[in-house]
Amino acid sequence: MYKILVSDSLSEEGLAVLKANKDFIVDVKTGLKSEELIGIIGEYDALVVRSATKVTPKIIEAAKKLKVIGRAGVGLDNVDLKAATDKGIIVMNTPGGNTISTAEHTMTLILSLSRNIPAADLSMKKNEWKRKDFMGVELYNKTIGIIGLGRIGMEVAKRSLAFGMRVKAYDPYLSREVADQMGVELVTLEDIYKNADYITVHVPITEETKNMISDKEISMMKAGVRLINCARGGIIDEEAVVKALEAGKVGGAAFDVYAEEPPKDLKLSKFANNVVLTPHLGASTEEAQVNVAIEIAHQISDALLGKGIRNAANYPSVDPETYHVLHPYINLCEKLGSFTSQLCEGAINEVNITFSGDITKHDTAALTMALMKGLLSPILQDTVNFINSLTLAKGRGIKVTEVKSSQVEEFVTLISLEVKTDKETHRIAGTLFTKSEPRIVKIDEFFVEAVPFGCMLVMHNWDQAGIIGNLGTLIGEYNINIAAMSFGREKQGGKALTVLNVDTCITQEIIQKIKNIKHILSVKAVQL
Repeated sequence: MYKILVSDSLSEEGLAVLKANKDFIVDVKTGLKSEELIGIIGEYDALVVRSATKVTPKIIEAAKKLKVIGRAGVGLDNVDLKAATDKGIIVMNTPGGNTISTAEHTMTLILSLSRNIPAADLSMKKNEWKRKDFMGVELYNKTIGIIGLGRIGMEVAKRSLAFGMRVKAYDPYLSREVADQMGVELVTLEDIYKNADYITVHVPITEETKNMISDKEISMMKAGVRLINCARGGIIDEEAVVKALEAGKVGGAAFDVYAEEPPKDLKLSKFANNVVLTPHLGASTEEAQVNVAIEIAHQISDALLGKGIRNAANYPSVDPETYHVLHPYINLCEKLGSFTSQLCEGAINEVNITFSGDITKHDTAALTMALMKGLLSPILQDTVNFINSLTLAKGRGIKVTEVKSSQVEEFVTLISLEVKTDKETHRIAGTLFTKSEPRIVKIDEFFVEAVPFGCMLVMHNWDQAGIIGNLGTLIGEYNINIAAMSFGREKQGGKALTVLNVDTCITQEIIQKIKNIKHILSVKAVQL
């Protein structure tokens, strides 16, 4: 018998799937405090959560029997993925369950904002009749800029096209061919900022996307632009929007998510007529809640009964014996993919993977999934996992090829990754030292010995004296310590590559200062 704990509200349809199995004992205990959950989690084989339960390292440490954690929803912010992975607990989510509901809510906000629906409704309920006060605008023939053309972004694009809007989109992971088939114009962020009448964001919250629309970006926009955020709080800088609304630069804003939830002092709420606010309702439809509940129930059931693993954020679908052998290579591949992704500029068109040496004796499908998960994760975040990484790549028009090579290499096993974008091509190779320690051994034409871990700095420069000293002095002023360093060069005095591991991640402000050091050609910050 397997014991399953449901610690957040789950639809009856989802519970019915679990309770129908005679091998399961299902306990529904919602509203548990952290210490209460720690006290009982040790007796359960599976945990089902939504967003209320915070699965912390302490809870995971107390989970003696736990095999799987299922999140009925997309985001995994409330589950400590590293702690679960370290303990061998599978973590699953349901990335497709609330796609339609969130896309429809985005369109609801756009329409409400355009036709002043909330303000007009409130006026009518006060027994007023102020038609002239609520003059609206049509969506027809307007330009909407969609930042992030994933599942939800694509559904918003379809609905926008149905309203006769011109759709511009920014997504570095989508091929131009797929965009053309949809009738969407793939453009730069600057193009969206300068030309869109409406701008909606559909990207995860990361260091790169946090406050990605702020004062500078708003200053580039058309007067009267309308901003919509149904993705994650903090992607659009709320303070900057307030200032722009007061100045008349932004014509309206609609938010469903906020930097702080629930907000304590929401300055956007003071705008009565041109701001629409909802309390994180993107996934709050009866259909979405039923969909994600049923989906996670089936996933949990299959995982416990050995029928397969779907939508796992930290585990590929392989048998335990093979997984034991492949585990260090899976870790290497995910890091290689993420590292390469963060080096690349432009939309990825093609990915070529070559496995050489001893690893070719095994089925490398899980390694290819891990590489693609790593490659897509920096931008898609928790919507991509081992299972769906290849499907997402195909949906974005990315051609993926896998080759097993019999050619003898310098290493017992070598995994090489070639990524072609519409702007450039990068070739990265990695291996394992002492059968478990991942290393990057080649970056484009340069041989290195870099540890793919933590905060890294990848720098192209001329091979001249004093560069490292100047770099060390600069980052030392910010109390940033160099943990490890690797060099490669084509010839003495020629082009060179420097890879640093640093104890503190380097900000874009520091990156700009590094670029000003003499003889440095380019700098990229990578976080693994």
